Amino acid sequence: MTVNSLWRQGCLALLLGLAMWLALLPAARAQGVELAQVSAAKAEDGLELSFSTRFSLSPAVEDALMKGVPVYFAADVSVYRNRWYWRDVRAARSSRSWRLEWKSLTRQFRVSNEGLSRSYATLSEALSSLRGVSSWHVADLKDIEDDGRYYLEFSYRLDTSQLPKPMQIGLGAPQGWTMNVERTFQLNPDFSIRNGS
Repeated sequence: MTVNSLWRQGCLALLLGLAMWLALLPAARAQGVELAQVSAAKAEDGLELSFSTRFSLSPAVEDALMKGVPVYFAADVSVYRNRWYWRDVRAARSSRSWRLEWKSLTRQFRVSNEGLSRSYATLSEALSSLRGVSSWHVADLKDIEDDGRYYLEFSYRLDTSQLPKPMQIGLGAPQGWTMNVERTFQLNPDFSIRNGS
């Protein structure tokens, strides 16, 4: 073998190793949304989740928003109990949604969540209010037993199903409207998130 062919084989092996290493990294960033922080804790009345995300709106979404089309964001959490003898059982499920809209008369952005609305002067302030939640009650105490092994599935996304029907046509292909992140986290016996999940 020549030195040149050995060098090529070495480079190929290095690239293959790098590709495999990147494939094994957890997908904390997907489709423009980065999951910056997530934690779970057992409280007096059940399981609470806190999370924060980082993202910016694509030009297509921002343009629609400024033309008066409200956009929606949704977070979903499902808590599952591991079972060795059968399929895992869902112990609890919880969802939250936010509505972001531009009010041209008052020249303010409004974020609505769970029946409450708040106005913001800038888009960055409005987005920061819907990028995360603290102490979100996702499961009742009766639904989680101390002797069980649990994991949770988390997703946060731009909810295009809430858009006006004419706008939903053709959104199957990503054109700036596909923003989401999905993760699965194993829970420790104290219901905190296991490191390395």
